[in-house]
Amino acid sequence: MLYKEVIMAIRVNPRLIDDLERFGAEDVQFCYHCGDCSTVCFHSDQMYRFPRKSMRFLQMGLGRKIETTLEPWLCYYCGQCSEQCPREADPGETMMSLRRWLISRYDITGIARLFFKSLTTEILAVIGVAVLTGAFLLYYGLSQGNFSIYDGEGAFLPSHFIHSFDLLVGACLAVFLLINAVRMWFFVMVRGTSFPVPWWLYLKKLYLMVWHFFSQRRYAECKSTRPTKIFMPWIVHLGLMLGYIIMLVLVMVFIEKLQSGPRIDWSVHIFGYLASVGLIIGTIYFIRKRISRKNYVQYKKSHSTDWVFVILLFMIVLTGICQHIFHRTGLNELANGTYIIHLMAVVPWLLRMPFSKWSHLVYRPLAMYFAEIRRDALERQDAVLPSYSY
Repeated sequence: MLYKEVIMAIRVNPRLIDDLERFGAEDVQFCYHCGDCSTVCFHSDQMYRFPRKSMRFLQMGLGRKIETTLEPWLCYYCGQCSEQCPREADPGETMMSLRRWLISRYDITGIARLFFKSLTTEILAVIGVAVLTGAFLLYYGLSQGNFSIYDGEGAFLPSHFIHSFDLLVGACLAVFLLINAVRMWFFVMVRGTSFPVPWWLYLKKLYLMVWHFFSQRRYAECKSTRPTKIFMPWIVHLGLMLGYIIMLVLVMVFIEKLQSGPRIDWSVHIFGYLASVGLIIGTIYFIRKRISRKNYVQYKKSHSTDWVFVILLFMIVLTGICQHIFHRTGLNELANGTYIIHLMAVVPWLLRMPFSKWSHLVYRPLAMYFAEIRRDALERQDAVLPSYSY
């Protein structure tokens, strides 16, 4: 099959590179398009060529064209391209920055853009949501319960209330993510696809979204120049992701069993323990790598939002473990106090998700899904690949 690009008149933004610097792309201007980055990339192919293609679009100021591409999401930043770049243009970090930029484009509120471009704004927002959450929980708990009772009759924060509270926060999270996912679909599959895509392909390929969501298998396929049999970033990334998903399901669905006690209910707590181990290992691993900046090129640079991400997650895991220990040992006052601090970290963490790096959890599987739908649709009509139309 012959693939070719059709030149079209499109809008150029000469300040796009300057804008991307605020998202973390600092060395784009060094690229002179030798093509080494795409050559060493294990996932770049004839249809989805990266990172060189994205680097070129960025240098040309083709923001609206980048907006409709999938290439930044198909990159898992194994670091090979940045290691091989003879100009030290750091294409891997540029792809990461483009993912941040795309998150801000999918977001209709403008919050993501503010967070990525201003650490102060993000920190103030996190602190503001945390304070409001703590004040609300204190008011509710003291007005209807006893601070010395953890659960059951007269509890400070009864499980049925926490369940309703969690569902409300989860609903807000789901609404924002759904809106952003629909915008991503519109940019890529409607505005960015010049050939017809049969509706039934969405059903046929649906399993791919589930597969990539739970396995992150594409990351495992990233090979390394280091003599290791297992690509450790994939293992840690998978453990962190699965730990978060398991804990989210436990809190949203099984909160009453989690809070009962002090007897341990192994039918649910065993999953909580496993999830906690994954979150602890993943968080410590990423913090250590970002501090030492050794071995893996993808950790040599860290955007401010990366640090907010890992610090909040560490606080959630630490306070969750402490709260669990206090409750199981009968220290109810300490358990209730720690629980408030825990929720003061959890709520801004969840509400921040649609506007932060953690939304990769949704966009990456969607990108894999859309990419294969487009590939299949193109192969079925045996046509040339036109450029993305606007």
